[in-house]
Amino acid sequence: MTDGSTPREPRGIQSIEVGGQLLLALAHQGRPMALKDLARNAGMTPAKAHPYLVSFIKLGLVEQDGGSGPYGLGPLALQLGLISLQQYDPVRLATPVIEELARQLGHTVAIAVWGTRGPTIVRVAEGPTPVHISMRHGTVMSLAGTASGRLFSAWRMADAAALGEPLPDDATLEAVRQAGLATSRDSVLPGISAAAAPVFDAANHLALTITAIGPSANFDTALDGTLAQTLRQAALSLSRKLGH
Repeated sequence: MTDGSTPREPRGIQSIEVGGQLLLALAHQGRPMALKDLARNAGMTPAKAHPYLVSFIKLGLVEQDGGSGPYGLGPLALQLGLISLQQYDPVRLATPVIEELARQLGHTVAIAVWGTRGPTIVRVAEGPTPVHISMRHGTVMSLAGTASGRLFSAWRMADAAALGEPLPDDATLEAVRQAGLATSRDSVLPGISAAAAPVFDAANHLALTITAIGPSANFDTALDGTLAQTLRQAALSLSRKLGH
């Protein structure tokens, strides 16, 4: 608009938005629900919710167990979910996340995926503090010596073992799985530390890792520290978007 006023949002169909709250409630709970519980979670009465559910059943968005039991997501909803997952590119989805993390943490943050030669850097978001270590696109990370490598070794053991290079010991791998995070301090280069969090897809496979790297002097590798918690939360959010 040219008069300086705030443009109005496009007008939607209110009944669809209201009924959509039922679908959101089912998706959020992740299990079939009785009518009264479903209606309460959607912020409406059972009498108001029922006609929406009848229409959703006809479309296949909702199904009812036995015709009188609890309501759950129907075959069309499941099909739409699968199509949505197929359209997600994990790296594309994670790229803006690492850019925000680099600003938030003040360290360089990278995405690594499993390549033919092992954990491979595919995206890098530079932090304000320069890191004198190779973090270019295509850089292959050591399985035993890097945070990303330890994550892939922990959750893709067969792939890692097939490379024929040294792996972290069993105690390290179990500690990584328990912590949901891997760290390294001064292992690749003196004065450089890293922490990496795993991102899983709908099939519970390790899709990629998010790795923060920076000077050891001001890099917090504590498993319960702010940096670790921030990485874990970002990785968990991405995993959920990928259907994990």
